[in-house]
Amino acid sequence: MARAALLLAKLSTLLAAATAGGDVPPGKIAVVGAGIGGSAVAHFLQQHFGPRVQIDVYEKGTVGGRLATISVNKQHYESGAASFHSLSLHMQDFVKLLGLRHRREVVGRSAIFGGEHFVLEETDWYLLNLFRLWWHYGISFLRLQMWVEEVMEKFMRIYKYQAHGYAFSGVEELLYSLGESAFVNMTQRSVAESLLQVGVTQRFIDDVVSAVLRASYGQSASMPAFAGAMSLAGAQGSLWSVEGGNKLVCSGLLKLTKANVIHATVTSVTLHSTEGKALYQVGYESELGSGSDFYDIVVIATPLHLDNSSSNFTFEGFNPPIDDVQGSFHPTVVSLVHGYLNSSYFGFPDPKLFPFANILTTDFPNFFCTLDNICPVNISSSFRRKQPQEAAVWRVQSPKPLFRTQLKTLFRSYYSVQTAEWQAHPLYGSRTTLPRFALHDQLFYLNALEWAASSVEVIAVAAKNVALLAYNRWYQDLDKIDQKDLMHKVKTEL
Repeated sequence: MARAALLLAKLSTLLAAATAGGDVPPGKIAVVGAGIGGSAVAHFLQQHFGPRVQIDVYEKGTVGGRLATISVNKQHYESGAASFHSLSLHMQDFVKLLGLRHRREVVGRSAIFGGEHFVLEETDWYLLNLFRLWWHYGISFLRLQMWVEEVMEKFMRIYKYQAHGYAFSGVEELLYSLGESAFVNMTQRSVAESLLQVGVTQRFIDDVVSAVLRASYGQSASMPAFAGAMSLAGAQGSLWSVEGGNKLVCSGLLKLTKANVIHATVTSVTLHSTEGKALYQVGYESELGSGSDFYDIVVIATPLHLDNSSSNFTFEGFNPPIDDVQGSFHPTVVSLVHGYLNSSYFGFPDPKLFPFANILTTDFPNFFCTLDNICPVNISSSFRRKQPQEAAVWRVQSPKPLFRTQLKTLFRSYYSVQTAEWQAHPLYGSRTTLPRFALHDQLFYLNALEWAASSVEVIAVAAKNVALLAYNRWYQDLDKIDQKDLMHKVKTEL
């Protein structure tokens, strides 16, 4: 009875604040998920609403989400997103803000395995690599590069829009503002179809493009062109990662924001109507039992999809009901194997002669997507990559857990195998419409943008968009939401 009276008193206080309107900032904000999306949106929300707003971040697992590490022999290795593109501007800003450092790069050569032999091998000489690409595929690689650069040049507009405070309530609106109907259409047509249209050969798509897409998404060139272009952009240019582990960005942002991290599983989001602004009750289960709290704004920063049991909470009290939970995610298994590579499987009987640190695979029926000789997250100045004949830590990415016979195929012998399995990316093509960021007045779905493309930086872009959307909606600055012809508007503002 006392608990009910306390809840009633808290509800009436929050209702009074919610109906006050005007310039009153939100009292409390809930963020569901403490991966890069949840930690970034907490940071951006505080940036816009000010330091007094209370931000509760619910996380049932460990902070970092799909940015994670696994320990092998007292060293930590990336098991999630391993590196970022040089154009990942939000991630670059986070690293500077938190005083983190880029990890020293240990260069290794790459090759693409076609099942029986390598279809493409990288050398230590840049010009020779270019010559080999031209010899095998003509100017297909140049046409691919021009196509990717055109997409990225338009996508980079988002940073200018966000710097001017503009936000979008749906994924389609965001894409249209960047590349008009061409970008929206790229979510409906395949990578292969788009590349063939610009003169890239089928052979180049089968050998090279499909290998890159398998490495990043575990999917083929039949996936949508927009997600494919973003993935192919990540395969070009310089890559970097965070010294000490990429997940330090998440924990660092939450600490900087002074967010209240609640280790619990969210079970429900219930709408309590008010005359002015909506009020939401978040129900959760923790080790201490069940509980709930009230919030002015709720951000869901974890994937909502049919096969994700970790986020199967319910939406209650909404009319019409919220049913934006569609589509499936593609499972990925990462196995960290400490052992001796079986170089004979790749056509090198003498392991001392095996020159590659990264192996990608084409779409031939195979049990693994990539194989990488990886470095720990802390690299000393004296660190050197293991020689092929030495025991090293290899990361194998595969659609399913590896059988013992498959491990024996790839490795002569091994000391340990540790695995991480998760729903890594959307299964593109499993839903027909692009989702919306705004599920209700002040209820937002950050991971909606993953259905256009999926990467750490894309999630950071979505986090900034949701924070701006929440801010603009709260203060009814509707001129900053879903505006058309933004390039012209931004130019006139400068």
